[in-house]
Amino acid sequence: MANITKKVSWSSRADESGATGERTPLLNGSEQQNPLSRQPSEGGSVFQIGRLSTVDLEEEITSDEESLRGRPKEIPHTEKLLSLKYESLDYDNIENQLFLEEERRMSYMGFRCLEISRWVVCGLIGFLTGLIACFIDIAVEQLAGIKYQVVKTNIEKFTEAGGLSISLLLWAFLNSAIVMLGAIMVAFFEPIAAGSGIPQIKCYLNGIKIPRVVRLKTLVVKVCGVICSVVGGLAVGKEGPMIHSGAVVAAGVSQGRSTSLKRDFKMFEYFRRDTEKRDFVSAGAAAGVSAAFGAPVGGVLFSLEEGASFWNQMLTWRIFFASMISTFTLNFFLSIYHNKTGDLSSPGLINFGRFQGDSVAYNLYEIPLFIAMGAIGGLLGALFNILNYWLTIFRIRYVHRPCLQVMEAMLVAAVTAAVSFTMIYFSNDCQPLGPEHNEEYPLQLFCADGEYNSMATAFFNTPERSVRSLFHNQPGSYNPLTLGLFTLTYFFLACWTYGLAVSAGVFIPSLLIGAAWGRLFGILLASIPSNGSIWADPGKYALIGAAAQLGGIVRMTLSLTVIMVEATGNVTYGLPIMLVLMTAKIVGDYFVEGLYDIHIKLQSVPFLHWDAPATSHWLTAREVMSAPVTCLNRIEKVGTIVDTLSNTSTNHNGFPVVVQVSGTDEPAKLCGLILRSQLIVLLKHKVFVELARSRLTHRKLQLKDFRDAYPRFPPIQSIHVSQDERECMMDLTEFMNATPYTVPQETSLPRVFKLFRALGLRHLVVADDENRVVGLVTRKDLARYHLGKHGLEELQLAQT
Repeated sequence: MANITKKVSWSSRADESGATGERTPLLNGSEQQNPLSRQPSEGGSVFQIGRLSTVDLEEEITSDEESLRGRPKEIPHTEKLLSLKYESLDYDNIENQLFLEEERRMSYMGFRCLEISRWVVCGLIGFLTGLIACFIDIAVEQLAGIKYQVVKTNIEKFTEAGGLSISLLLWAFLNSAIVMLGAIMVAFFEPIAAGSGIPQIKCYLNGIKIPRVVRLKTLVVKVCGVICSVVGGLAVGKEGPMIHSGAVVAAGVSQGRSTSLKRDFKMFEYFRRDTEKRDFVSAGAAAGVSAAFGAPVGGVLFSLEEGASFWNQMLTWRIFFASMISTFTLNFFLSIYHNKTGDLSSPGLINFGRFQGDSVAYNLYEIPLFIAMGAIGGLLGALFNILNYWLTIFRIRYVHRPCLQVMEAMLVAAVTAAVSFTMIYFSNDCQPLGPEHNEEYPLQLFCADGEYNSMATAFFNTPERSVRSLFHNQPGSYNPLTLGLFTLTYFFLACWTYGLAVSAGVFIPSLLIGAAWGRLFGILLASIPSNGSIWADPGKYALIGAAAQLGGIVRMTLSLTVIMVEATGNVTYGLPIMLVLMTAKIVGDYFVEGLYDIHIKLQSVPFLHWDAPATSHWLTAREVMSAPVTCLNRIEKVGTIVDTLSNTSTNHNGFPVVVQVSGTDEPAKLCGLILRSQLIVLLKHKVFVELARSRLTHRKLQLKDFRDAYPRFPPIQSIHVSQDERECMMDLTEFMNATPYTVPQETSLPRVFKLFRALGLRHLVVADDENRVVGLVTRKDLARYHLGKHGLEELQLAQT
C-alpha cells in the first residue's frame, strides 16, 4: 500500500468550505490543532509567492503584503505548494426554487430563442476574434516592414563604407525600444496579459477563477503587447495569444455588457452564470486557434484536448461555427487589405503554404525516420521545458519587480538582435537570388551581386515568414552549417524569451526550431546516394521536424495533427504527423511534463487533471474533507450570517444549510447548500422575514438580481446592516440549492474526484448515514494530492 511521503501542516483548509473546527484529522488518523488558530508548524511554513510573469498572484495588496514586498531581494518558492488565493467557479447549476420556477415558466419557444441566442453569440465571438486577428496581422506586417527596411537600408549603406557596428546598435535599439513599450504595458498595467495566456485559459476552463483573466483591459494589453513583442524581434509568435484574446472576447460578448466600461446592453442576461460562460469561452479559444492557423476543425479539437475540462456534445457544432466565422472574417478582410477581393484561400494568420505534388509525398520506408524525428523532438522539447522551468524559478525569486521585468525584456530584445546580427555577419552561406526566390528582406551583405545571405532569411524576418521559407524554399537554399547554428542559437533564445513580462506565444518559435533541424535532417538524408535522385525533400522533413518540436514542448497530439494538416492544405501528412506527435509526447512525458502544465504548477494553481492519482484508492472522503463545517440554519439570524461572512480569518464560499426537526433532540439534518455570493445579494436587498411580513419590500427577489451582480459580487464590508436589522431573520429556503451533491464518508478518493471533476462542482458535501453534515470537499482538498517520484505526495497549502 502506498504511503503519503510528505505529511505537512497547512495554513488554511477552508478557503471555499465552511471548516472552522479546532482539530483537523491527518491521514494517519491522528489530529492536529486548527491551523487557523496558531502559527504554522515547522513543516508547513507559509510561503509568500512572488509575481510570475504569466499569472498575477497579487491582485490586491494589503498593508501586510506591502511590507513583505518591501524586503524581497529573493522570494522563496517551491512547486510543492498550492495557493489558497484561487477560488473555484460554479460549473454546476444552482437549482433553487427561483431557478426551477423560471425554467417551468419558460415556453418551448422561449427555449428555442435561447438556443438561437447561443448561435448568435458564437457568431459574434468568431467575427470579433477574426477582426482582432486581422488587426494584429496588419499591424505586425506594417510595423515590422518599416523596421526591417530601415535596418536593411542602414546595413547596405555601411557594408562597403564600414561602420556596421552602427547598424547593430540601430537594430538593438529599435528592438529594445519596441519591446519596452509592450513590457511596460504588461508589467505595470496588466500582468495577467503576459505570455500566451493558454495556461490561464486552461485553468479557467478547469474551473479555477484566475483574477482578471477575461477582462477588457487584459484584451487591450494583450493585443498591443503581442504586436510589440513580434515587431520587437523577440523569438515569439502572435498565434498563441489569439487563443487568450478569443476567450476574453467570448467572456465579454456572452454577458451582453462590460463591467470595465460600466455598460449594460440588457442582452443575453440568461447567460450570466459560470456554466454558460464556460461554454462560450471554449468557443472563443477555438475561434482564436482557427484565426491563427486557418484550422476550424483543429480549433474545435484544441478546445476539447487542451482547454475544455467539461464537454457538452451540443457544443461541438456551435464551436465549429464560431471557428468558421473567425477564419472567414480574417481572410475576408485580409483579402480586401491585400487587394485580392474574392480570394479567401489564405489560411489564417500564418500561411504555411500548400504542400502539393508527388515530389513531397512520403514513402512507407520513411515512417521509421519520422518516428525517430518524433523521438528527437520529444528529447529537445523536454530539454526546452526543463531549462525554462529553472529559468522561471529564477524569475519568481529574483525578477519579481515590474521594473526588473521590463529591463529583462529589453535585455533579451537587445541580445536577440546582437546574436542575429553576429550570425548573419559571420555567415558565408550565399545563395543566388533567382526568380523562384521570394525573400521579403534579402540581405546581400558580403555576398556577390545577385546573391543574398541565407542566414538572414532565417534571422532577419518575422518568425512566420522564416517558417514558410524553411518549408518551401528549393533544395540547396540553406547550408547545413547555417541550419545547425540557427537551431542552436534560436533554441536558447526562445527558451529565454518564454516567460518574459510580454505578450507572446511559443507555437511559432517551436515550429521554427523544429523546421530548422528537420530541414537539416532532410539535407543529411538527401546526401545519401539513391540512384541519383533526391528522395528526401528538405521541405517535407522541415514540416515533420516542426511538428515534432512543437509536440515535444506542448504535448498536443490530435488537435495539433489537424491544425498542421489544415494549415498546410495536404491531408497526406496526417498519418506521419500523428505518429511523430505521439512519439514526441511519449518520449517527452518520460522526462518532464508539457510546458503549459509546468507553468500551471509553478503558479501554484489547484488544477485538477482528468483522473485522481493512481495509488489513492485507500484514501476516503473522511480523510480528505474539510471538517467541521460552518453550517447555517434554514431560517437564520441576520447577525449570524453577517458575522460568518465578515470573519477575516476565513474566506468561506459555501455553507451547508441544515434544519432542526421540531419537537425532537435529533441533530440538524442537511437540507441544502448556499453560496457566499447569494447571501451577499440577499443582505444587499434586505430579504428579511420581518420585512416581508410587514410588506415593506417592494418586490420579490428574482434571478435577475443575482445575474446583475454577477460576476463581481460586492464584498461583505460594503453591505450596511443596522443593529436592528441584525436581529431580523432570513429564510434561505427559496434561494439555497435544495439538492446538493453528497457522498458518504467512506467514499474513495478516486470516486470523489471523478464526481467532483466530471460535474464541475465547487463544493461536495460529505454526510453520514443520518444525513448529517460531517465535512465538505473542495477543489484544494483534492488538488493537494499528486503522484510524485516516491509515491503519493501531499502538497502544502499557502495563503499567498
